[in-house]
Amino acid sequence: MNVRDEHTRSLWMDVSVAEAPALSGTIGTDVVVIGAGIAGLSVAYELACHGRSVVVLDRGSIGSGMTARTTAHLATALDDGYDALVKVRGLDCARRCYQSVAAAIDRAEAIQQAEHIDCDFRRLDGYWVLAPETSASELDDELDCCRKLGIPVENCVDPTPFHARGQVRSLRFAGQARLHPTKYLAGLAGALKRRGAQLYADTCVESIREQHGDMVVTTASGHEVHATDVVVATNSPVNVEVAIHTKQAPYRTYALAAKIAAGALQDALYWDTLDPYHYVRLQPFSDDEDIVIVGGEDHKSGEANDGAQRLDALERWARERLPDLREVTHRWSGQVLEPVDFAGFIGRSPDEEHVFIVSGDSGQGITNGLVAGLLLTDLITAGAGPWEDLYAPSRKIQRNISEFISENITPLKNFAEYLTASEITSVERLRPGEGRLVRSGLKKIAACRDRNGHLHLHSASCTHLGCVVHWNALEQCWDCPCHGSQFAPDGTALNGPAVSPLGEIEKPANLEAAE
Repeated sequence: MNVRDEHTRSLWMDVSVAEAPALSGTIGTDVVVIGAGIAGLSVAYELACHGRSVVVLDRGSIGSGMTARTTAHLATALDDGYDALVKVRGLDCARRCYQSVAAAIDRAEAIQQAEHIDCDFRRLDGYWVLAPETSASELDDELDCCRKLGIPVENCVDPTPFHARGQVRSLRFAGQARLHPTKYLAGLAGALKRRGAQLYADTCVESIREQHGDMVVTTASGHEVHATDVVVATNSPVNVEVAIHTKQAPYRTYALAAKIAAGALQDALYWDTLDPYHYVRLQPFSDDEDIVIVGGEDHKSGEANDGAQRLDALERWARERLPDLREVTHRWSGQVLEPVDFAGFIGRSPDEEHVFIVSGDSGQGITNGLVAGLLLTDLITAGAGPWEDLYAPSRKIQRNISEFISENITPLKNFAEYLTASEITSVERLRPGEGRLVRSGLKKIAACRDRNGHLHLHSASCTHLGCVVHWNALEQCWDCPCHGSQFAPDGTALNGPAVSPLGEIEKPANLEAAE
């Protein structure tokens, strides 16, 4: 278990996905998939069904990454809305985007039936609820756009608990779904093993290179996997330094789970029109109780250190609307990557023929991971896919340039931090569970004292592109605000795009501290 999971555990983490050993030698395969979340295991499953030999590698346990920190909405309703997508990418792209996510949900339904996966899959309606702080024109514009695209959406005037008093309007999206993500992954892992796929946990990938016509994936322990194709499904791609990261921005989102009497809330997906918005769903628990999952309170990664307060605000919001809500059982946080033109990045890695990536989930990681299973399998087995240009990672951002500029200001502001003063004058003042930045000459040092009282000092430079990391007190780790990497107190990389640990430092004289 990594440090984040010790302090913020999701409901889904109560289910173990699959036991797998660490890679202990050099092996060969048709395709190596890096990342064992919804995208990685979906791609691996589809390829195995097409007769390809597959190896799956994960730096942690199988299924323990961001898929275990989702709320698992399966939605054709887009995170940013079809109206926004049409303005940036046009009607044809938006229409094919709907086709792709609808096909992805159909595929999840078919797989869980065919493989007999007991993952609480259920089709249900989704409601985009008008919040009092926003204009009804948002619903009007989205409804008009969906009608032009032929997307089945209804104007609804049935009240929900998430409407303000006197308001009843929402858009109802039929054919949405929900599932238990780690139960689904456990089913996929079992199906993969039955088809001869090899899964390896606790295996960190350090490099991907081409050698004599083969792709070679090298791990931190020095072992290699030789393959024809490589799929990088690591939430944020670990194989590219710049090409994708300038087109998306990392955001943290928060979620909690609480019990409620069975039948007290209609089983549906709910979102409101705020920005950042709230999102709600149910998870069956027992004959007389359900679990309500509530998410929201998003912010740019590394730009706030008030996760506990945001979770408290989320609980207040939920209890105001669901007064019969019982005890909160789980609280957690996750990371989403927001593409600046409102579509994910699924396809060939820029300038690489046999490396494929999945990223830019925009709050729809489960649905996009299923899309990746379909699209990347087409690209690898047939050389082309129906949604290839829509999701192409190499595409240029031709519109929404203001958003592109806005999201890329973060690295510029961050590098200026190297010139700022220390946050504290002495690491002796650090309390257990606290982390701060300290200056030592021209260097910035990430100093933290873990919950056990042990002091850790590392370089504050993210090992991806050198941005200054910021302390995340809720999850007890260091976050990079530029591209979303996370590091444990001991410097270990927890989340990409960084793969190497924070740099070791010798304790300078001006940082002497009593242990």
